[in-house]
Amino acid sequence: MSLTDDLNEPLSDAEVTRRKLLLALGGGALAAAGLGAAITTLEYMKPNVLFEPATRFPVGRPEEIAPGSVLALPRQKVYVVRGPAGIYAMSSVCTHLGCIIQHRRAAGQKEGFFCPCHGSAFDLEGKVVGGPAPRPLDRLDVKIEGGKLVVDTQKKVPPTTVLEV
Repeated sequence: MSLTDDLNEPLSDAEVTRRKLLLALGGGALAAAGLGAAITTLEYMKPNVLFEPATRFPVGRPEEIAPGSVLALPRQKVYVVRGPAGIYAMSSVCTHLGCIIQHRRAAGQKEGFFCPCHGSAFDLEGKVVGGPAPRPLDRLDVKIEGGKLVVDTQKKVPPTTVLEV
């Protein structure tokens, strides 16, 4: 019995279609991998930045804030208060665990702020009057620029700081 070299034999129709199918599947897999790599590379080149609200923002003109009123700015997490001595801004983030405090003005109760989560209570100047909060609310820097009040949440000021208007 002699050995025959089957590489020199012509291919049958079944072998040709099988090879074409495997070639198409391999080429498709390579194309999908290349496309995925290209998309990942383009996404990597694009900046991935989280945009946060500005730390300095205008509140309005001083005369627009009525004496004895509290202006809530929930997006910036700030309360602006116009007391008898002047205008000041406080963070609305509780100093206990970082919850957002709420302004309270109910009949028969002293006006102030309270944390609905853990029960901390603060007076209108931000001093702790009850609950587990370890320190007063943070006072924020307030200035008049171009006739408007501008609050800077990055600058903390002493708790007695008031902008006289």
